Amino acid sequence: MAVNNKKKRDTTMNLRHLSLALCITGLVSLSSQAADKPNFLIIIADDMGYSDLGSFGGEIETPNLDALASEGVRLTNFQAAPTCSPTRSMLLSGTDNHQAGLGNMGELTQDFQKGKPGYEGYLNQRVANLAEVMQDSGYKTYTTGKWHLGRTEELSPKARGFDRSFILVQGGASHFDDQKAIISVDPKAIYREDGKQVEVPKGFFSSEFYTDRLIQYIEQDKAQDKPFMAVLSYTAPHWPLHAPDQWIDKYKGRYAEGYEALRQQRLKRMQELGIVPAGIEANTPMEGGLPTWEQLSDEERQREARSMEVYAAMVDNMDHHIGRMLDYLRQSGKLDNTFVLFMSDNGADGNSPVDLPGNREWMAKDFDNRLENMGRKGSYIDYGAQWAQVGATPFPFFKGFTSQGGTTVPVILSHSSLKAQAGQLNGKFFHVMDVMPTILELAGVEHPGTQFRGREVQPMQGVSMLPGLHGQAMPERAVGWELFGRRALRKGDWKMTWMTAPYGTAQWQLYNLAKDPVEAHDLAKQEPAKLAELTKEWDAYVQRNNVLLGPVKIKYGFETCLYEHCFK
Repeated sequence: MAVNNKKKRDTTMNLRHLSLALCITGLVSLSSQAADKPNFLIIIADDMGYSDLGSFGGEIETPNLDALASEGVRLTNFQAAPTCSPTRSMLLSGTDNHQAGLGNMGELTQDFQKGKPGYEGYLNQRVANLAEVMQDSGYKTYTTGKWHLGRTEELSPKARGFDRSFILVQGGASHFDDQKAIISVDPKAIYREDGKQVEVPKGFFSSEFYTDRLIQYIEQDKAQDKPFMAVLSYTAPHWPLHAPDQWIDKYKGRYAEGYEALRQQRLKRMQELGIVPAGIEANTPMEGGLPTWEQLSDEERQREARSMEVYAAMVDNMDHHIGRMLDYLRQSGKLDNTFVLFMSDNGADGNSPVDLPGNREWMAKDFDNRLENMGRKGSYIDYGAQWAQVGATPFPFFKGFTSQGGTTVPVILSHSSLKAQAGQLNGKFFHVMDVMPTILELAGVEHPGTQFRGREVQPMQGVSMLPGLHGQAMPERAVGWELFGRRALRKGDWKMTWMTAPYGTAQWQLYNLAKDPVEAHDLAKQEPAKLAELTKEWDAYVQRNNVLLGPVKIKYGFETCLYEHCFK
């Protein structure tokens, strides 16, 4: 009887929350939708640039995501962490990465961080994972693709609330069936299905297989007639850059004009689409310290063009498989009741894998990176800092930095409740921590607060995006970032950043993003009162999240070079 009463209470609570969501939208009646909890599909691209998609100004062919954007809403001011696993920890916990266990990426944990709460290097038990909460509320939960939140079976998605999962444990790997990883000291990719370590099948290609598996999981459970929450976490376009030949061939010759020409072409389209304000100039702080297209040799230009061709092919191929996923949901009658969120996990990646421990020698010895093999099985290439600056257009820097280029990511939302906003842009400030509160509100599910499954957990710091998605003001709040010692704090239109030379001054730099969205004009000296206000908020952020600040001793992300020419 107690169980039945609990179900009755849960049903009443869910109807109340669903009613609230529908009142906000004003688009569908409670009588027609109350019985159907929405499904949720979160699609994550890995290291994709802000300006890559056609609907965000890019030339890469992404018809399926562009169609999703025309049916839904594009968020142009959505912020993530500077790198992948911290973003994923916040996405699934609704709280800061320093609370969730990814105060630093596990592979790059510093001596002063080891053994400290919040720096476990995996999604810790002090947060309630979105999948766990949804699972306890009657949802089927699935994930395929990149995990990067724990290596062992005890830390796998199976142990953290996902009913079915097929995941890559590490932060990246070959996209083909050879299972080569990305770091010399950890050379074989590890995959797990439902917690158990498995090998990938012959003919495996990452984006295709992850899509197939997720469709399979949903299809196998369709008879249960339960709503689902799924995370489709692609490893494209993370290096090594790989794509099937026919996709690479499609872009042959497309990038022969080089970095500067492509940046201007994208910027013009972004302005025409309204993604960025008219008249804005791209902020490219590294441009003067790295070789320009004209300064490269013919051979270097060939290799640079080829790397961008492969990158574009990866994004195009991923879009194709996203289309397959959406077609399946459409044909099975589920898409109209599925809230789809597409995002990149951080900015474009201009960091080089050769800077990872032991990689330079390993990559030269174990991989075939001749021009004709670039992008094929057995190669290991990235596309470098200059193309990444293009990907981040119009913002400065890229992945790993707390500047806008490292944290501003393209986001597309689509759901039947957003039809009135179809094709529109939303420039309100949203953060990756806001995804979990938004999903819980739409699903009519309460966050457990500070107690969950017999353990203490952190409350969410994110807020629901629903008011902001439906024309209401979002609350002003102070949000902080810290990774690799690089820092940022944003409140309202104001943001301050702290980075060491040559990328910063090792002092706080202050920007008014409403007037200067590309962080080109430091106002720290002109606005001392505002700087003091944000500094006080920063101190509170550090204390609230137990952020540890100390000397960071890593090469990855701290030395930016192109053909032996380094930014200084």
